[in-house]
Amino acid sequence: MSVIYRDAGAADIAALAAFHVRQWRETYRDLAPARAHQVLDVPHRVQGWTATLALPPPAGVSLALEGEAIVGFVAFGPTDEPVFAGRGRISLLYVDAAQRGRGLGAHLLRLAQHRLHDAGFNATALAVVEGNMPARAFYARMGGTEAGAYTDAGPIWPSDNILVVWGQRPAAASQSDSKGRVAPSRP
Repeated sequence: MSVIYRDAGAADIAALAAFHVRQWRETYRDLAPARAHQVLDVPHRVQGWTATLALPPPAGVSLALEGEAIVGFVAFGPTDEPVFAGRGRISLLYVDAAQRGRGLGAHLLRLAQHRLHDAGFNATALAVVEGNMPARAFYARMGGTEAGAYTDAGPIWPSDNILVVWGQRPAAASQSDSKGRVAPSRP
């Protein structure tokens, strides 16, 4: 089945929140405190996604869909957080564990980078939790440079993070048709 990439909208909030909770809990099962797992539930994420999707461009959320199911997403936009030093921010990137290795994460990352570059950002960055070694390895493979460490105080979970930066416009994500469909790559 082909993967279709498109911007998220209000009709996607419930499914996006449920997907986000599942992926976040899997990713941070051994990294985040129990309180964060309790508080960061679907109703909490619905509130967050409602606010995020109301932000004006260049903020955005792109989805990867297989059929009607969300199999990945990326959220991005400007930020005034000093650690990002004027770079466009990729705030979230998740791909369903069963879909990893197909190039969806690379495509979503590059989509966000292109959108941020098109909005005038000369560089992009993201924060990754220090102990999230699979994500750190992925970002390194994608040409990211670990530029420093900082603690995100967060309202629920103070986390030690690594800032990963990209300084130039990325190469095209992959070939897709006019509807954004990309055939999955299987070994």
